[in-house]
Amino acid sequence: MTALEWDQVGERRFETGIDRGVLYTLDGAAVPWNGLISISESKAREVKSYYLDGIKYLICQVPSDYSAKLGAYTYPDELDELLGDASYIPGVVLHDQKSQLFHLSYRTREGTDTDGINAEYKIHIIWNVMAVPSDVTFNTLGKNTAAELFEWNLTGIPSQMFGIRPTSHISLHSRHIDSDVLAELEAFIYGTEETDPSLPDLIDFLALVPEP
Repeated sequence: MTALEWDQVGERRFETGIDRGVLYTLDGAAVPWNGLISISESKAREVKSYYLDGIKYLICQVPSDYSAKLGAYTYPDELDELLGDASYIPGVVLHDQKSQLFHLSYRTREGTDTDGINAEYKIHIIWNVMAVPSDVTFNTLGKNTAAELFEWNLTGIPSQMFGIRPTSHISLHSRHIDSDVLAELEAFIYGTEETDPSLPDLIDFLALVPEP
């Protein structure tokens, strides 16, 4: 028999950072999202309790659909039209138009006590996102001037799946996935010197992952 041991070297893990944001339009275009500084993912779940003869006999968690708050100092020009700011002619913008869906990916870091923040990473991919911008306040210039922070509330529309609950959010974990498979998937979503970046539908994307 083996006794439990805590805080072994190399087993102390943590998550930090966000980078490699990419915005994908529904017509197939992909552009880098520079200035991305935060993603606050909602993990809220509804818990339902069931009673029989006055005694609780079952509790069931109901997962919520993807929702998050995104913060950035800047964003791709393509996002303006997706938010409902349509170009009338170059330099003239019509506000308050119809919003559009888009796809999104970003990467978070996983660090360890031995390898620091560059040990592993997760790539998060979200399909069919609607973004609602938060209010923006522009202040007068002063002695200490700071860039304004833009924020959006994100809501995902789940894609229908077979045999599992519909979802709009998946993640690729470098610590667990085969490195060759991960490289091929990254070539799709980030592009290469020979191919443009693209993001297939969720079901088609999962079809690219070989079964174990």
